[in-house]
Amino acid sequence: MGEPQTSPNPKRWYAMATVSLAVSIIIMDATVVNVILPVLIQDLSLNVSEAEWANSIYALVFAALLITVGRMGDLFGRRRFLLIGITIFVLASLIAASAPSGAVLLLGRLLQGVGGAMILPSTLSTVNAMFTGRERGIAFAIWGSTIGGMAAVGPLVGGWLATYVSWHWAFLINLPIGILIVVGTILWVPETRDPHAERGVDVAGIALSVVGLSALVFGLIEGQRYGWWNVDTAPSIGGWTWPYALSPVPFAFAIGILSMVAFVVVELSRARAGRPVLLDLGLLRIRSLRYGSIAALIVSLGEFGMLFALPLYVQSVLGFTALNTGLLILALAIGTFLISGGTAQLAGRMGGRSIVRIGLLLEVTAVAGLALSISATANAWVLAAWLFLYGVGVGLATAQLTNVIMVDVPVAQSGQASGLQSTVRQLGAALGVAVLGTVLVTTLANAASSNLEGIAGLSPQAQEQTVSVVKGSAGAAIPGLSSMPGLSQEVQTAAEDAMVTAARVTTFGAAFALLVGLVATVGLPATPPARREDDDADDVAPEPQPVGD
Repeated sequence: MGEPQTSPNPKRWYAMATVSLAVSIIIMDATVVNVILPVLIQDLSLNVSEAEWANSIYALVFAALLITVGRMGDLFGRRRFLLIGITIFVLASLIAASAPSGAVLLLGRLLQGVGGAMILPSTLSTVNAMFTGRERGIAFAIWGSTIGGMAAVGPLVGGWLATYVSWHWAFLINLPIGILIVVGTILWVPETRDPHAERGVDVAGIALSVVGLSALVFGLIEGQRYGWWNVDTAPSIGGWTWPYALSPVPFAFAIGILSMVAFVVVELSRARAGRPVLLDLGLLRIRSLRYGSIAALIVSLGEFGMLFALPLYVQSVLGFTALNTGLLILALAIGTFLISGGTAQLAGRMGGRSIVRIGLLLEVTAVAGLALSISATANAWVLAAWLFLYGVGVGLATAQLTNVIMVDVPVAQSGQASGLQSTVRQLGAALGVAVLGTVLVTTLANAASSNLEGIAGLSPQAQEQTVSVVKGSAGAAIPGLSSMPGLSQEVQTAAEDAMVTAARVTTFGAAFALLVGLVATVGLPATPPARREDDDADDVAPEPQPVGD
């Protein structure tokens, strides 16, 4: 506050459009796989674990690296990391687009996660640095609404391309968009750094955070495949097979928990010694950041878990094409974009915390209504109406949650704070697919087994084979069951009913997660309406000026 106030960057809104496009591309690819997953399962012969990893490995790498690259961006330049991240992301998209197998697809998705992890904190820190006062609240609302809206646009784009062109183009489309982002970044986005950041690399913190987060999500995703305690299916890599009766999943959980505990101990120790840290845990003393991050994690868990289950249900039971699935989910995006333009004004009148709570309440209501509407003969317009209401909630809650989380964070610490809040969002997305994906597949297998027992003339071997096929494809194989040797339309109907049960249970699980996220907002500090309206230059840190490369 002692520094002179500088004039606003005249290109800041062009830069805002560029960073919004950068956010769009990485969020779109977080959900684009959802709608083309049945096609990928068939075309690349993915098993259920590979299908889950096609979604989760992207979010997992995102979550594991965000804190690290957010810190590095503070030190070496956020625009530089944005450009590097876009380059990696586009190259990874080309690998995914040309994938001949599940392994290559997962490699491309992993590298996309690396690029995306470099992009997201760079964009949020840049927004925090470019804008002040009321404009900062508007910019945060745009940034948050882009996340909510593009999560729904991804399935539409993927569905249209998979239907009329090829699933390969769901990834190839990133090439021209990436070029536009690079050009816009070079022309309009200023280079900013944290001038107060201590030089030095926290190698131990980086290693422990990456190992801990990776191990935890691995255990959640692979538990239903390898067994939660004893081995159901022994992992095999390059001819080497897991030799123990105890599943690797408990080991993964133990490694993850111990690594995260060690991470906290190491970071606190380094901070006391005055050494550079990967994450300043003192940031968690900021109440808005602490409780807002908890809410963001749980909300992301519910949102992405629901978006994983819904496309599988509508395609395997209702017979939707990939394009029709994308059009259905477009209702979510329409709700988000229609309301997002007015969220800043509403927050100015009611306060950011109130808007977040209203949005989350709408999300809980909509997802619970969606769960109640799921059936073998569900009306698409009814499903779309619930998704529209859900999108309105996302437009309110997601946009303002970002603003509420970051509102009390000093600009000098925006890189670490943006990395932390982005990490919990992506960790929530990975956990959503892992936890609710496990609920979906487990419920599907149990319900299918129960439904098939009542079919006369179906041998135990045929029943076991059918359950295995349905579970292994996460329901994607259901439409073709009646054409398989020895199986009838009755078998397919029983499997469809099992998918209805699984989708309903999973969607109720997502609604419960969102409800927990709503409860978590109790800890958010009140944001007086006047605060958003009356911000001036004296209330905020001055805008950092661009720095040379």
